[in-house]
Amino acid sequence: MVDEDLELERDIGEATIVYDEHDETVEKSVPNEHIAYFQDHWIIKTGEDNEGRDIVRRIPAQRVHYVERTVDEFAEEVETLVDQVQSFASELRTKIPVGGNGGESERPEPHRIDVDRGEPGESENRLE
Repeated sequence: MVDEDLELERDIGEATIVYDEHDETVEKSVPNEHIAYFQDHWIIKTGEDNEGRDIVRRIPAQRVHYVERTVDEFAEEVETLVDQVQSFASELRTKIPVGGNGGESERPEPHRIDVDRGEPGESENRLE
């Protein structure tokens, strides 16, 4: 179990999203953990209700000008994105089997024929 106090002390960085809302451009800054991109929308945690449930705003990607984030190391951020893509691809492979990795192949093994060499004595029967 992760110590919650240590988790809170860690600087997670900040994200700023700039997007169109009605007839104006809005700039909103939130902690990195309160913003995500999912299904062609940016999702931002804007608060919590009286019961402690998260309130989120979904912003269609076409309304977003840019999202700028602060990160400890750029290479670490890119590695996280690669991990997310690989995880997503793995989930897809389990849902949609592709290739030979998804289970037993029902196709028979191919029958291979050596066309360069024949049996001894066959040279007289070959067409030239």
